[in-house]
Amino acid sequence: MQKESDFIFGLRPVIEAIRAGKTIDRLLVKQGLRGELYHELMTEVSRNNISYQIVPSERLELITRKNHQGVVAWLSLIDYQSLANLLPMIYEKGEDPLLLMLDGVSDVRNFGAIARSAECLGAHAVIIPEKGSARITADAIKTSAGALHLLPVCRERSLTRTVRFLKDSGLRVVCATEGSENIVSETDLKGPLVIVMGSEEKGVGRELVSMADLTIKIPMKGSIGSLNVSVAAGILTYEIARQRNL
Repeated sequence: MQKESDFIFGLRPVIEAIRAGKTIDRLLVKQGLRGELYHELMTEVSRNNISYQIVPSERLELITRKNHQGVVAWLSLIDYQSLANLLPMIYEKGEDPLLLMLDGVSDVRNFGAIARSAECLGAHAVIIPEKGSARITADAIKTSAGALHLLPVCRERSLTRTVRFLKDSGLRVVCATEGSENIVSETDLKGPLVIVMGSEEKGVGRELVSMADLTIKIPMKGSIGSLNVSVAAGILTYEIARQRNL
């Protein structure tokens, strides 16, 4: 079982947390749940555009044996930012946006380490999907050395729609992939950019790669075929900072 300090449970506590403006990081609802309070909860979920997952009761029992009433929620430790609001602010400061988009990076420590490098090297935000991404836990914040309290994190429902929005907003979309012929240090990475990185197991999804304006790779000489994603993110972000003379 998980630590009970990591989540809240029960219909009324979750409803009140949403009404109080708390950011819900993850919400599980028991399959077949009914009743007045359930409908009240789902009204708040819909009104606040909160993603949720319908699960069997056994899944909830693995989390807590207390009277959860069919609902368990995790509160986010940070406030997510709106990408649509953030981009104009970056441009208004006279800066070229530098964003990192993480496709399927689910390890919390990798995520924290990426945020730390990104914040240190001048990135403006990290973009993650609502599903399939690392939760921002105390471990993630600790690994980031507090960077997750400083660096905006934008959580988007669809990374493909987000890529289209970024393209329309004047950003070049650059995918990091081992199959690229473009070496990062030999590639012009100035100007407004979003760097897309995938998990070590699957890499960047095919659809996102197909939408990229450019692909890049870090040259490898050793016997091991790939770098830890947080190390790769640090190398790529440093090269961009170097080219921008930051």
